[in-house]
Amino acid sequence: MRSRRALSSAGVLGLLALSATACSGEASRLGMPEPISDQAERMLQLWQGSWIAAFAVGAVVWGLIIWAVLFHRKRSDDLPPQVRYNMPIEILYTAVPFVIIAVLFYFTARDEDYVEKLTKDPAVTVDVTGFQWSWKFDYVEKVGGQEKTVASVTGVPVAPNNPTGGKPVMTIPAGQKVRVRLHANDVIHSFWVPALLYKKDIMPGYLVNEFEFTANKQGTYEGRCAELCGVDHSRMLFQLRVVSPEQYKSFIDEAKAKAAGGAQ
Repeated sequence: MRSRRALSSAGVLGLLALSATACSGEASRLGMPEPISDQAERMLQLWQGSWIAAFAVGAVVWGLIIWAVLFHRKRSDDLPPQVRYNMPIEILYTAVPFVIIAVLFYFTARDEDYVEKLTKDPAVTVDVTGFQWSWKFDYVEKVGGQEKTVASVTGVPVAPNNPTGGKPVMTIPAGQKVRVRLHANDVIHSFWVPALLYKKDIMPGYLVNEFEFTANKQGTYEGRCAELCGVDHSRMLFQLRVVSPEQYKSFIDEAKAKAAGGAQ
């Protein structure tokens, strides 16, 4: 009886703890940053679903262990009945893992297809070039059927005496599809914005990796290289700035005006 009461008390305390943290957005994200894009929201849901499945499996396993400890502990020196096998139980513990794996695989493949999907005509295309040890952002538009760079931002490595001034800023509009095309000419880098819950490697001389996302929260978000790329890898920082479509248009118009003025 004491064991049952202790088990019940532990369960009640566990439920209270979960209820207390359920209202916290940070706790519900289970360590993930707050997502700022449609694709990041989908990945967060997959992450949360995986944890729910893990908790459910853990609860069943621990429940069976505790049940066996409480109700099948040794009560005498008599040898318990010996059986060669229990076919229903063996089928159960063979089939259940396959079902769990199949369900997780289905949702992972579904969400991967959604996150990696490329559209025909994204609203914005940015060629991102990683180099030792900073970033270059080229904004590309189609003019007369040909792609043309209409704005460019090149960064310098962040210096110890100027920790923020060297970060290049990648500006994009909120609510519009943005395609990022990744390039490198020296070593492998990795484009990572934690708020996007996504990173992608940049493979020099191999292929051009690309992905798309639609940001839905305006603000400035930190980004960095997530691949050890050399002695100053830690200085390879940048910022992602999500602005309104009107602000983005002004940014591009100003860049075009500066380019036209320079050409003259």
